[in-house]
Amino acid sequence: MGNFFCGVDGGGTSCRARIVDEQGQFLGEAKTGSANILLGVELAMENIQSAIAQAAEQAGITDLSTLSVGLALAAAEQRSAWQAFMALPHPYKHMTLNTDGYGACMGAFSGDNGAIVIAGTGSVGIYLENGQQHVVGGREFPISDQGGGAVMGLRLIQQTLLAHDGLRTSSALSDHVLAHFNNDLDAIVEWSKTAKPRDYGQFSPKVFELAMERDELAMELLQGSADDVERLILGLNRKGATQIALMGSIGERIVRWLSPAAQSLLVKPQADAMAGAILMARGNHNLYPF
Repeated sequence: MGNFFCGVDGGGTSCRARIVDEQGQFLGEAKTGSANILLGVELAMENIQSAIAQAAEQAGITDLSTLSVGLALAAAEQRSAWQAFMALPHPYKHMTLNTDGYGACMGAFSGDNGAIVIAGTGSVGIYLENGQQHVVGGREFPISDQGGGAVMGLRLIQQTLLAHDGLRTSSALSDHVLAHFNNDLDAIVEWSKTAKPRDYGQFSPKVFELAMERDELAMELLQGSADDVERLILGLNRKGATQIALMGSIGERIVRWLSPAAQSLLVKPQADAMAGAILMARGNHNLYPF
């Protein structure tokens, strides 16, 4: 049996795995739950192995020791979490771990120099220059990740509470959030005690929807997220990046809200983060020594 390569793109909301053969031919792909290792390395590994197993079943691969795996995971920059994850047992031939931003940048420029900004549940900017990484942001919710869906959702909850208290004008968006919690403020408070980034991020599609209907709060939140994304773009430009791919569920939809200066730096990614993770699987791209 030959060797196979698996790329895994894992974020705060979901984990996707794709398997190819030695010639790069697509064999299988699957999606499972969160693979943010800062939220629990065991849970992340469970979801990753489930996604790989499902993709391997599609590919007709029964011997997982033939798989070389490249992992592009959220929170991999946290050294302690990285080390704890890599210490877990696994059945694969080879496993290399770096950040989701690194994998996305590898995919966007096929391993060549270039920069990306990811704005999904979280956010990060990364510029790869001759093997050196320049990173901006991406230090996890709630202290960082501005421009991502989780921070957008957090701000929405805050503004909804202000609207409820008469400290700002109510809108269709704030009314939507209150209705989501059955107009029970205690339920919002209780929910907030255990809410994960993906829980806050669930409200971002409604923000985009109502911004198109000129909802004041939705437009305010969307412009705030666009300003955050633009800060990452221009920050990478100051570090030398002249071609920047904007990726992620928020990033792909927020371009029209950016300034012409920021838009002029944007290019289309050549491939996605799973393609980048597959490139990682073919070598040693560990963020830390292992």
